[in-house]
Amino acid sequence: MNNSAGNDFRRRWDRDEYERKAQERLRDDDDDDKQSEQIAAKKRENLKARSFKVDLESKLGKTLVISKATPSSQAGGYHCPVCDCVVKDSINYLDHINGKKHQKNLGMNMRISRSTLDDVKERFQMKLKEKMEKKNEYDIEEKMKELREEEEKLKAYRKQKRKEKRQQQQQKKKSDGDDDDHDEMASMMGFASFGSTSKKK
Repeated sequence: MNNSAGNDFRRRWDRDEYERKAQERLRDDDDDDKQSEQIAAKKRENLKARSFKVDLESKLGKTLVISKATPSSQAGGYHCPVCDCVVKDSINYLDHINGKKHQKNLGMNMRISRSTLDDVKERFQMKLKEKMEKKNEYDIEEKMKELREEEEKLKAYRKQKRKEKRQQQQQKKKSDGDDDDHDEMASMMGFASFGSTSKKK
């Protein structure tokens, strides 16, 4: 600041001096940023695939009462405990957890390590094992399902047989009842029979 002598009480700024200070400050900030980025990049890991499934459906279709005292983690939307923020919908939540800020907070840089031939072979073996395990589980589930279906068919068959047997017994009782009625009628009228030549057994 330059105060000129005389009646002028306005402040005068030395533009060259402040320009020089600003340039120095920018140079210092750039050096600090580069150093911190290099140190941070060395300490951070490369990106890795998630080992867990992202839970997007746990709150689906549920009603939630939110008051002023409700913590933000239990309020509506998806809460990220790493970044301590709430995202309102699933698409933005996926964008957030795949984004740069979230990955940095997890301690990762945005670089991907190159896969070697051994890594690829190992991954193929792992996927093949998973497929075989799923197939075995599926086979067991399929067999259990078939057994249940066979039991149900057997129950239905037995039920049908019992029903048919009952119907046959009822028909037999009806026919026996009709014969008894005929015999009673014949004896009342004084006949031995109504002229049928077949003998009863």
